[in-house]
Amino acid sequence: MGYWDLPEGSDCVEKTLITTKLGTALGLVGSAYHILAFQPDSALAALQRATNTTVTMATMGAIFGLATCLSAQAREAPDDPLNYFIGGCASGIFLGARTHSAMTGTSACVGLGTLAFFSKVGKIEGWKLAGPPKL
Repeated sequence: MGYWDLPEGSDCVEKTLITTKLGTALGLVGSAYHILAFQPDSALAALQRATNTTVTMATMGAIFGLATCLSAQAREAPDDPLNYFIGGCASGIFLGARTHSAMTGTSACVGLGTLAFFSKVGKIEGWKLAGPPKL
């Protein structure tokens, strides 16, 4: 089952697990590219960099999944895109706390919240980023 297959505001543990897995995968891929582009001095430094990035992204995924689901339950508005803004903003605030920067947290809150909001709006309205392939 995928993230969009589960009803909004229900089964928060499963939704959080899915977003955590996605965040972990993005963190692993991103850290691999970063290690290749900016090669560290030792294998230990590479492992630390990969671990740091992956854990941060996994945590952001977990925060997004949990905040989105809990806000849908608390607000009793499961399909409201504002829930996704709240989840994205919560993830951005974590990133700001992680970097010890209020400016990073504020901009990440607005940026990730807006991205998540429009992702939900696009899902509701059936937006397509690309059409079907031409054969």
